[in-house]
Amino acid sequence: MQVAIIGAGPLGRRLALAAARAGFVVLLEDVMPSNLHHAQEYLRQELGPAALPSVRFVSTIEEAVREADLAIDCVPDELESKLEIFSLLDRMAPPKTVLVSPMKNTSIADLASCTYRPEKCIAVLADAKELADASLSEIRLQTPPQVAEPTVILVRDFWERLGFTVSITVESTP
Repeated sequence: MQVAIIGAGPLGRRLALAAARAGFVVLLEDVMPSNLHHAQEYLRQELGPAALPSVRFVSTIEEAVREADLAIDCVPDELESKLEIFSLLDRMAPPKTVLVSPMKNTSIADLASCTYRPEKCIAVLADAKELADASLSEIRLQTPPQVAEPTVILVRDFWERLGFTVSITVESTP
C-alpha cells in the first residue's frame, strides 16, 4: 500500500517513520524545502540508508498522491486549512485514494461533504501533540455517516499495522 503524508513537520515525520517501519511505501510531501530536508535527515538517522528507499520526499501534493491508496494530512486543525487541503487532495488524488485527517476541532462529516468522495474520508480524533506522544496506544477514528466499509477496513488496518488499538465511531449529524 502506498501512503501519502502531507506535511513533513514533526507529526508527518513520525507518521512516515512508523509507516515505513510497518512496511508501507511512503511519499512525504511538504512545500517547505527545509521541512523535507529535516525529515530526510531524521528518517535517515532512524531507518538507516538501507530502509530509506521505502520513503520518497516530494515537493508537490500532486506527486505525493498520484498513486496513493491513503493520504494523511498533517496540517493545522483549523477549518480553513482542512478545507483547503481536502479540496487539493480530492482534486489531485485518484478516485481510489482514502483521505484521513487528524482533527479535534473540525467535523469530518462537514469536510467529507465538500469532496467528491465523502464515502472515503475518515478523521483521527487526535491533535498533533497527542499523535506525537510515543505512549499513545489507541487511535480513535470517526467517520461521516456515508463512509464505505472498505474505507474503514483500509484505515483501521493501516493504524493496526502501526501498532495501535483502533476504535471507530460514526459522527452524528445535527
